[in-house]
This record gives sequence, C-alpha cells and structure tokens, in this order.
Amino acid sequence: MLSKSLARLSSGSKITSPADDSAGLAVSMKLNAQMARVGAAVNNVGNAVSYNQTQDGYLQKVGDALNRMSELSILAQDVTKSTSDRALYNQEFTTLASYIKDVGTKDFNGVSLFNGTGLSVTTDSDGNKFTMTGVDIMGNTSYTNVVGTTQGTTTTDTIDTAANAQTALADIKTAISQLAADRASIGSNMESLGFYSDQLGTLKNNLSAANSRITDVDVAQESTQYAKYNILVQSGTAMLAQANALPQSALKLLQ
Repeated sequence: MLSKSLARLSSGSKITSPADDSAGLAVSMKLNAQMARVGAAVNNVGNAVSYNQTQDGYLQKVGDALNRMSELSILAQDVTKSTSDRALYNQEFTTLASYIKDVGTKDFNGVSLFNGTGLSVTTDSDGNKFTMTGVDIMGNTSYTNVVGTTQGTTTTDTIDTAANAQTALADIKTAISQLAADRASIGSNMESLGFYSDQLGTLKNNLSAANSRITDVDVAQESTQYAKYNILVQSGTAMLAQANALPQSALKLLQ
C-alpha cells in the first residue's frame, strides 16, 4: 500500500494500473477520446471563422470599389463633360471592375471564397455540421452585370456615354444591395460559429473536469494515506527488529 500510494503521488494519477479501477479507466479512455474530437472540432470552427473573416475583408474593399464606381457613373452624366472626359472616367471604372472580378477568383488555402458554395463545418465531437451561407461574385448577375464574368475580357457596363453611365448606375446600385446582403450573411455565419466555439469550449472544460475526478489523485488525501502507511511500515520494521533481538538476549543468558 505504501508503494502504491507513492506511485499515485509521483504520477498524479490514482489509476496507475487497470486493476486500480477498471471501470473508471474505461470511462476515462472514452472521455479522453471525446475531448480529442472536441479539440479537433474547435480547430475546424476556428478555421471557418478565419475563412469568413477573409471573405468579409475582401468584400469591404469590393464595397469601396462599387462606391467609387457609382460616383464615377454620376460624374460621367455631367452635361459639361466631354467625350474625352468620360473616357478617363470609364478607364478608372473598368479598372475597378477588373479588381472586383479578380476578387471573385480568390481562395483560402485552395478553397474558393466566392463561388457560392455553402461549406459545412464540423461543430461537435459526433461530426454534426453547420452549413455556412456561400457568397457568389462571378456567378451572380447582380455583380456580373457590372464587372462581367471571369471569361469575359471587358465589363458588361461602361460609362463612356451618359446613357451607358445611367444604365451602369442602376446595375451598381443592385450590386451594392447584393453586397450588403452578402456581408450580412457572412456576419451571421461568424455569429453562429462563435456560439458553436463557446459551446465546444464549455463542453471540453466539463469533460476535462469529469475525467479529472476519475483519474487525478487527491493529493491531500493521498498524502495522508502515504503518511499513514509510512508510519505503519516504520513501526512494523521497528517491531521486527525488536523481535529479532529477543533470541540474542536469550542466548546471552545461556552463556
């Protein structure tokens, strides 16, 4: 018992052998496996949040570009502007459209950011999923009417004439409305993932506490037991020493 108590204190575990608590060991193994799966799910959710944050970062700049394009479309409708003036406005307009088109091709670790696919994220240790709302730039007409498609060499809209600028303005307003909806969807994704992350963190802490109650040694209690067994061993040793000395005393009397 002294040796077992010392082993528990030195290892920090009260199950130093399966024989100590076979049922507790079985439960602990399952809890450890679940905690590992929960930890993996936490990583998955964290990566999904990073994915959404990257999306939103790009869309903020797309919003800036669309705002400037709407401003240019209004400037191009100025009756005092010449054809050469509108050509300069149109040059900036098409450059911004090319930027938005390029954003539509971006990816996150090889996974497309803006192809409209709703990605499913693992949210617990059983593999249940949360499907994020996807964002589509190059397949959504709200955007492609303004910037064209990835296959196109020119944008659909131009502002080289007052009439074209008027048409472009209507398309840009539609694109801005779609952008607002997309950013709201991303915000909703991140909010939901945040709740899942908090839930997983709480679960992992509780599983760890339950496992600790099964496997971790109570140092105060075990120290008391160790002191008890140590005293018994020392007392027993002293008694054996005295018992071994008695025959020697009798032998001296005989001499």
